[in-house]
Amino acid sequence: MMSLNQEIAHATHLEEADLAGYVINATKEVFETMVMMALEDSYPLKEPVTAFHCSVTGMVGLAGTYTGILSIHCPQEFALRITSNMLGMDVEEVGEDVNDALGEIANMLGGYVKQILSKGGLDINLSIPTVISGEDYTVNSMADSDCVIIPFTNEGDRFLVGLKLRKEL
Repeated sequence: MMSLNQEIAHATHLEEADLAGYVINATKEVFETMVMMALEDSYPLKEPVTAFHCSVTGMVGLAGTYTGILSIHCPQEFALRITSNMLGMDVEEVGEDVNDALGEIANMLGGYVKQILSKGGLDINLSIPTVISGEDYTVNSMADSDCVIIPFTNEGDRFLVGLKLRKEL
C-alpha cells in the first residue's frame, strides 16, 4: 500500500480557523439578509454534536473537489421563529413551512461555502436540502473529514451550524 507524502496529505486538510470563518460569515450574512436577525457567534465546539432533542436539522451535501455536508441544527421554538421571520407571518407548528425555511437556509449556507471553496462554484455541486425534525434523533456523517461546529445565539436562543468537509485527491 502506497502512503501519501506528508505535503499532499497536509494539503487535503483545511485549516479549522478558515472553515470556522466561512461558516460564521455565511451564517451571519444569510440571517441578516434573509431572516432579519443579527447573530452572535461563539467559539467552535471541540466535539461534534450528534444527538438532538426537540430540534430541526437542515442539511445540504457538497460533492466535487470537496465532499461534505453543511448542517444547521435548531431547537424547534427557534426554527419556528426563523420561519415566521422569513415568511413575515406567525408559524406555530413544525411542518412544511419550517422544513422549507430550514432547507433553504442550509442551501444558502452551502452555496456560500461552495463559492468560497471552488473556482466560481464550478467544481462543487450541492445536493437538494434534507430536513429532519423530531423529539430525539442522531445525525452521523462522514468520518475522517475536517469538521467545525459553531454555536450561534439570537435573543437567548442558541443553534449550531456545522460543516464537515474532505478534499478529494
